[in-house]
Amino acid sequence: MAEKTLNDLFLETLKDIYHAEKQIYRKLPKMAKNANSEELKNAFLTHRSETEGQIERLEQIFESLGKRAQGKPCEAMKGILEEGEEVIEDFGDSDALDAGLLAAAQTVEHYEISRYGTMKAWAKQLGMKDAEKLLDETLKEEIKTDQILSKLAESAMNPKAAAK
Repeated sequence: MAEKTLNDLFLETLKDIYHAEKQIYRKLPKMAKNANSEELKNAFLTHRSETEGQIERLEQIFESLGKRAQGKPCEAMKGILEEGEEVIEDFGDSDALDAGLLAAAQTVEHYEISRYGTMKAWAKQLGMKDAEKLLDETLKEEIKTDQILSKLAESAMNPKAAAK
């Protein structure tokens, strides 16, 4: 059996985040539908369009590597998204719902920030300049989304949830 390399790890992680992004893309409309706040609904829908672009960038990276774009089941994202489903089930009729949805969304963002930061560093190490640039673009979007969600939480969702 051949020894595994950073290149192999990069490709496996690329498959993982590709699958994760596709899961997120499918779940964002449900999160938007269940949110009470129009601002939060809009944030979810805006991020859905960004996610579409992020999936396209990942496909460009696969292409640059001469590989077919394919996902590998991302168990971490599956679990994170299941927690979001539990928030909807457990808090669906409360003022805390939006705070819970927002927290679930930030967990998603933090996972993505971690993955994209790591992959960008690996792409740099491997001399994959195009991949590094594409990953950096996505990383910046994920950080921006996290900041938007933090502001929403602090200015509206958390105070509303705490008011009763």
